[in-house]
Amino acid sequence: MNARRVMAAPPASSAPHVPVLLDAVLEALAADRPGLAVDGTFGAGGYTRALLAGHPDLRVVAIDRDPGALAAGEGLAAESGGRLRLAAGRFGALDALAAEPADWVVLDIGVSSMQIDQAERGFSFRQDGPLDMRMSRDGISAADIVNGAEEAQLADIVFHYGEERRSRAVARAIIEARRRGRIETTAQLADLVAGVVRTDPASGIHPATRTFQGLRIAVNDELGELVRALHAAERLLKPGGRLAVVTFHSLEDRIVKQFLSARSGRAVQASRHVPSVERPAPRSFLPVTKGPVLPSEAEMAANPRSRSAKLRAAERTEVPAAEPLSSLEALAALPGDTPLPGGRR
Repeated sequence: MNARRVMAAPPASSAPHVPVLLDAVLEALAADRPGLAVDGTFGAGGYTRALLAGHPDLRVVAIDRDPGALAAGEGLAAESGGRLRLAAGRFGALDALAAEPADWVVLDIGVSSMQIDQAERGFSFRQDGPLDMRMSRDGISAADIVNGAEEAQLADIVFHYGEERRSRAVARAIIEARRRGRIETTAQLADLVAGVVRTDPASGIHPATRTFQGLRIAVNDELGELVRALHAAERLLKPGGRLAVVTFHSLEDRIVKQFLSARSGRAVQASRHVPSVERPAPRSFLPVTKGPVLPSEAEMAANPRSRSAKLRAAERTEVPAAEPLSSLEALAALPGDTPLPGGRR
């Protein structure tokens, strides 16, 4: 069944945010026995809470790079009776952070609603705050990129990561504004982009949506982390173990789709940077879902964040993990070799 829609489970009253496609994720994982689950994107703990509730002898290692998310999860860890271990770090290193073979891995890619809702984190154009966007609260910020990157690199970030067709105009406007002073807040940048990007007011899409997405992905190396996480899950999962990944835009879904296609024995399409097509490796994964699982109309109405969500899931075979796919690494990278401000490429 392709692109099927499923009903969502009602959120637990103690959970501050609603986990997207929860019922579908639980169905795909089939985590109803003792074992180890790795929640690579802990956030508000929605998936972890549901996994712990699924079986009294199931353990979870929950990973997050955001120290605020881990601090908020300490209560759940205390209630778990030793079944939940919180781990600080990036999910691209989930095999090292888990430190033992796992039966299930779940990933919810992108920014969390908790981060968006906090104006001081600088993720949202809908409320003014410092232009930050750092999930881990360290490293380069969005302000560093906006005020330090060259025009061509700004255009590449907005075009390739934000999928904004007016990327060159946005980059020119940023360079011009920088001559008058630093761009320090989300409102400054949102107003600047709104001056050069037009959207249909009836769509409800803010003109700065894609620009903010592109900057956030660049700041946090989100696509690179996703590529590393998929390969880490392949190394970590036991035979018969399952991987479930929820994505929210085409860049993420393309990477997951191509990874699972290659690892299930199908050819990988050439990326925009790698002209050759990689030969598929032996089948280290078998599909659990045929095509993406989408949210139901009811879930989209109750939780607007779920509108663009897609779930893909697969089961690990006994075939050893293969070498990382260079085509996916290229999809996660910007064209050229110019480093971001602060030295990271």
